[in-house]
Amino acid sequence: MEQKYTQQIATAIKAFWNTKKKQGNVLAGKQLDAFLTLLTKVAINAGVPSDCIYLKNNHIPGYYRATKDWDLIIVSPKKNLVVAIELKSQVGSYGNNLNNRTEESLGSSDDFWTAFREKTFTCNQSPWLGYLMVVGKDKNSTHKVKVNEPHFPVRPEFKDATYLDRYRILCQRLVLEHRYNAVALVATEDKNHYENLADNISIETFINSLRGHLLGLADEFK
Repeated sequence: MEQKYTQQIATAIKAFWNTKKKQGNVLAGKQLDAFLTLLTKVAINAGVPSDCIYLKNNHIPGYYRATKDWDLIIVSPKKNLVVAIELKSQVGSYGNNLNNRTEESLGSSDDFWTAFREKTFTCNQSPWLGYLMVVGKDKNSTHKVKVNEPHFPVRPEFKDATYLDRYRILCQRLVLEHRYNAVALVATEDKNHYENLADNISIETFINSLRGHLLGLADEFK
């Protein structure tokens, strides 16, 4: 990976924590803006014109619902959908929100790919669908979580697993089952630290996958 992206990932982590620290109603939803800036830079460096990159009002028609507003989309000058990306974060309240994140990620991808199959939006070829998750690494996300098994045993990988383990399993399986073209899971303790929990869901792998897809579609942007 180019050094400039490594530096900008670190910058995005700092911005995430700085925004969270001073967050109020005005700043709600802004914690991941620096990651959007990073992904925009990746796209522009891969030859995508800036006016093809959309960071707001990104409603794409669905199949099970009317539309979904994605965090970043790329639409070519030929009006083909090329990329759609969802960004999420979770620091604290892991038990309350992990199931919600699981259901959201699965539901969004299922709706997207079914709408694509039904030619609900225009594409020259299969679009690139991405999911990026930033999760806190702290005492609450790194302790082993008790599982409830009143009727049937859970799968063995979930026994003695932490919340970070569960996020890792989710993200790896979203890729394994082709729900997303790439998924990034970034764990962070504070503004000076972040880590990947597995190579195949690292933020570097995510960026390289996005960049490769865009470079392969250079003619789409001419």
